[in-house]
Amino acid sequence: MSTRERIAAQRERLAYEAARILLDQGMEDFDRARRKAAERIGVVDRRLWPSNEAVQDAVLAQRRLFLGRADEESLRRLRAAALEAMEQLEPFSPRLVGGALSGALGSGSGIDLWLFADRAEDVIFTLLDRRIPWREAERSMRYPGGLRCAHPVFRFMAGDLHVELVVLPRRALRNPPLDPVTERPQRGADRHEVARLISVGGPEACAAEAP
Repeated sequence: MSTRERIAAQRERLAYEAARILLDQGMEDFDRARRKAAERIGVVDRRLWPSNEAVQDAVLAQRRLFLGRADEESLRRLRAAALEAMEQLEPFSPRLVGGALSGALGSGSGIDLWLFADRAEDVIFTLLDRRIPWREAERSMRYPGGLRCAHPVFRFMAGDLHVELVVLPRRALRNPPLDPVTERPQRGADRHEVARLISVGGPEACAAEAP
C-alpha cells in the first residue's frame, strides 16, 4: 500500500469513528467528534484528519447501513414537524437547515430553522401570540469574504422536539451564511422543498447551496 493509500485509509477510518461518535452521543460538533475519534485511534497529526464533508458522508452511510426503516420514519416525522412549523412561520420565509435536512441525525437532533426578518422583535411577537415560551441566545455565523455576524436565536420545545430559530436579516436570503460542514453558502430548504422531501422519502437530502 502506498503512502497516499495509507493516508486515505486512515482518514476513512477516522471519518467512520467520528460519525459513530456523532450518532451514538447525539453530538453536532464535527470538530469535537473528530478530536475524540483521533484520540481513540491515536492520530495526532491534524493533517490526517478527514474533512467535515467526509464525516457527514460517513454519518449518512452508517444511517443507511444500520438504522433502517424505523429511523427513516423518525426522519420523515421530524421533517413533517418542521414543515408544520415553517407553515406557521411563513411570513419570515423559513428555511430548514441541519440534520433534519441533510439526514445526518444524532440521537438529540431537533428542528433547525432560519427565519428572515430585519427586526427580531417581529419573531418575538409571533412567539408571544402563539404562547410559546422560549430561551434566547446568540450565534456567530460566518459569511463569504471572511465576514462574521452574530444573530439572535430562540429555542423552545414543541412536544418532545427541540426547535431552534435563528433570525437573519432579509438580505441573507441572497447572501446566506456559510455551511459549517462544507464551508459553502448554505441556502437551506424552503417549505415546498421540505414537502417534496417528505413525499419522496429516503434517509437523506442533497446539500442545498446558494447559486
